Amino acid sequence: MSDIQKSIVLLGCFDTKGEDFAFLRSCLLSHGETVITINTGVYGSTADFPVDFEADEVAVAGGHALDELRERADRGHAVDVMGKGAARVLARLYETGVLKAAMNMGGGGGTYIALAAMQSIPLGIPKLCLSTVASKDLSRQVGSKDITLMPSVVDVAGLNSISRMLIRQAAAAICAMANVPEPPGVTLGTVQRVAITMFGNTTACVTACADLLKAKSCEVFVFHANGVGGQTMESLIREGCFDGVLDLTTTELADELCGGICSAGPDRLEAAAACGIPQVIAPGCLDMVNFAHLDTVPQRYRSRFLYSWAPDVTLMRTNEMENRQLGQLLARKLGQPKASTAVLLPLQGLSQLDADGGAFFAPSVNRVLFDAIKETVAEQVEVIEVAAHINDGLFARQAVETLLRLMDQVTT
Repeated sequence: MSDIQKSIVLLGCFDTKGEDFAFLRSCLLSHGETVITINTGVYGSTADFPVDFEADEVAVAGGHALDELRERADRGHAVDVMGKGAARVLARLYETGVLKAAMNMGGGGGTYIALAAMQSIPLGIPKLCLSTVASKDLSRQVGSKDITLMPSVVDVAGLNSISRMLIRQAAAAICAMANVPEPPGVTLGTVQRVAITMFGNTTACVTACADLLKAKSCEVFVFHANGVGGQTMESLIREGCFDGVLDLTTTELADELCGGICSAGPDRLEAAAACGIPQVIAPGCLDMVNFAHLDTVPQRYRSRFLYSWAPDVTLMRTNEMENRQLGQLLARKLGQPKASTAVLLPLQGLSQLDADGGAFFAPSVNRVLFDAIKETVAEQVEVIEVAAHINDGLFARQAVETLLRLMDQVTT
């Protein structure tokens, strides 16, 4: 691969923004980079520079002929198809080793296409979008990817003094990111990498676990279990970034079940089992569902026990019926794991609030959760009851010792 010339890939709708992309391409070239261009505009090209992948090839990669998209004249359908096609083109470029970075510039449709396409590029390959909609909530489109969004301020619709300035800056930014050298020292595979999930209510446990793992020369990656955090961890597990998972805060399952704001989607807690990564799971913070301000709590939950964690964070205590469902859901998601897996049950509480004297302390409700897990989980999954609160040092030591034991089984 060392003799392959890596390039910055420039993708966008060249059918309407040829002048803008020509200037951006010239800026990239001025930094000494080579550029591969991909046209995602369905109505030809107004660009006066070479196009390496024209729109017809992108459309075919998305499963449709370009003429079909033009005849149908359905903008939403075309944007979806071109996003999927561009993703497949980018994936092929990455697989051949030529992809150094990816950059896009555009409005709403062009940004959607680019963000969809960049989902196919793994962590660490720089990705930047100079966009008219960068200041909107694009969390769903960005997903778990390390994509940099930069507001274009003015529309991408012809050059002017503002657009030229920002295009130059964006080009300089992606070129700088693409040329950051690998740091000396530890190389991939020489240390064990462990992913951990955390919430404010499990911070004490995670902090203790991280210290214990670092003392064993492990590299620790903590993910905030706020929905995006869980999605990101699952995505990176599938990319092979970790040797073990300490999933101590599975609260996102409760939000998925009850419609809270911290759901990580229906695939949460499935990646490690599917990919054969050793993992230790705890039902951390399954005593709560997360909502925003009090007035945002759905009407059906207004009579439930609600706790204001912050002015913009309202927590609802889960009940016995929900705990039974959550226990069964957690156990079923582990399925028949391809690697050693253990579930640790903190018998004295699931969160900071679920402690003796705490607002959510309800041992009988937790017992329903524990029983559902034990009754549903696959036989090869180890279940360990720990006579401690989840934030006790004893629980943290048990969690780390168990994970290290499971990881050792893989390496021996």
